Amino acid sequence: MNQEPLEKEKILEELSKLKKQDLEYSDGRILGSMCTRADPLAKEVFCDFLDANLGDPGLFKGTQTLEDEVIRDIGSFLSLEKPFGNVVTGGTEANLMAIRAARNMAREEKGIGNINSENGYSIPEIIVPKSAHFSFKKAADLLNLKLIEADLDENYRVDIESVKKNISDNTIAIVGVAGTTELGMIDPIEDLSKLAHDNDIYFHVDAAFGGFSIPFLKDFGYEMPVFDFSLEGVSSITVDPHKMGLAPIPSGGILFREKKYLDVMAVKSPYLTSKEQSTIVGTRLGAPAAATWAIMQYMGREGYAKNANECMINSEFLADALFKEDFELIVEPELNIVAFTHPEIPTDDLANMLEEKGWMVSVSSYPKAIRIVLMGHIKYTHLIDFLTSIREIKSSLNIR
Repeated sequence: MNQEPLEKEKILEELSKLKKQDLEYSDGRILGSMCTRADPLAKEVFCDFLDANLGDPGLFKGTQTLEDEVIRDIGSFLSLEKPFGNVVTGGTEANLMAIRAARNMAREEKGIGNINSENGYSIPEIIVPKSAHFSFKKAADLLNLKLIEADLDENYRVDIESVKKNISDNTIAIVGVAGTTELGMIDPIEDLSKLAHDNDIYFHVDAAFGGFSIPFLKDFGYEMPVFDFSLEGVSSITVDPHKMGLAPIPSGGILFREKKYLDVMAVKSPYLTSKEQSTIVGTRLGAPAAATWAIMQYMGREGYAKNANECMINSEFLADALFKEDFELIVEPELNIVAFTHPEIPTDDLANMLEEKGWMVSVSSYPKAIRIVLMGHIKYTHLIDFLTSIREIKSSLNIR
């Protein structure tokens, strides 16, 4: 650390140099991210609320009201009039809160995970699809749970029979995904909900990606499966405003059907204005809640529907164009993710060649494929340039 204070101009000059090393969403070259450029209004509001601490909400009552309204408004398009929850850092923290609530409820109501003289200690189990986000591995590790991965069907959605076979006396939660991280697939949430409800098991839906698009795509006539609180078995839903919600990072969301799920996680916080906390972190930045509130007001349902529709139009265009170039689609896009391979080009080699041309794609693991997320910062002109690069790569390899 420097001994003497640096002048403001020198600090800003150094920051400017380093920032130039970052990619810009507006360049259209970031093709593998579920995040996108935050709206200018949301950025402005975010900076204005940087000092607000939702960990001590009595000192920031206006910001607390904004968080409450964000959760309520998200609940309005997830079929829950009075949701309970918080604006958190992202899907990982939201999923961790959901699984922690499930564990605590199972421990309190069923005794799963308690030490007793008859049976000793039984490790609580959670069942997730093989396609589930890696945050559930973190949750299992942090909460001392056994993670069971259910098989997927031929369309890379979770196989219901596999989930059924893995249910045991120690199962505390089942997880379904509405918009898988790698392929954007939507699990059979309705079937999972019924299965969880019939077996009295906590059911969590990870809609970090799909939560801000599935409800709005229906407005444009897309046939989308039901995934929300209209299903009686759904206990909680993760939704990330900083993905398809266009809010700044970090802005995640966790919604619970009932307040008891927050209560069962609550710990005493006697020296704060709020005497109990249910969130993972103590000090919580209020800026994400305020910025999310602002962008949701600014966009409205019509704005989000238009954004989701435009992303799907680009996804369908790219999928069709790649098919015509003899690439193989892993699945038909269900949301705005396109995954593909080429029979003559190893996937890792193709990813490296695309990166050499300035395209930052990602590679899915199951199955291995080039994965492109068609977020709002990717425009039609960017896709035309990308397809040009694809043709150049094929030509350099003498592939027609």
